[in-house]
Amino acid sequence: MSNLSLARFKEQLAALTADIAGRPLDAALDGWLNAHHGAASSTYAALKQSCQAGVAEGWLCEREGGGIRYGRIFKPAPELHGFSVDVVDMRDIAGPHHSHPNGEIDLVMPLEGEARFDGRPAGWVVMPPGSAHRPTVSAGRALVLYLLPEGRIDFTKAATT
Repeated sequence: MSNLSLARFKEQLAALTADIAGRPLDAALDGWLNAHHGAASSTYAALKQSCQAGVAEGWLCEREGGGIRYGRIFKPAPELHGFSVDVVDMRDIAGPHHSHPNGEIDLVMPLEGEARFDGRPAGWVVMPPGSAHRPTVSAGRALVLYLLPEGRIDFTKAATT
């Protein structure tokens, strides 16, 4: 693991979370993130480059399950304004159903094809508190960065038959 890459990544995320700390996780934040830090921005380019470097260096997406590479890189921390940070690497697959008690902020970074995350192209997706989904990447491969307030995520228990 490159400590320099990891430290730079955390600094990038801390600058971003400082901008969004205390804001409601709603459609207004979704629009604001895409307007100010969207796919054409330097923020997006820097975060995508750091994520790609992290995958290549082996400190991101170091685990695999069900065809998805994943990993929580940072637990909730004061310097990240209470957000945890996870990154997944998905190709044409639906992940496990889960809910977001405090909401979820996702950065969609297509790597191959015209990859979309839950139907959304490159950029930010904000899911409000109490929302739930089966995260799905279609039409290619993407890295998706998840910011979770307080690190909260509740995976749905599989039904027994």
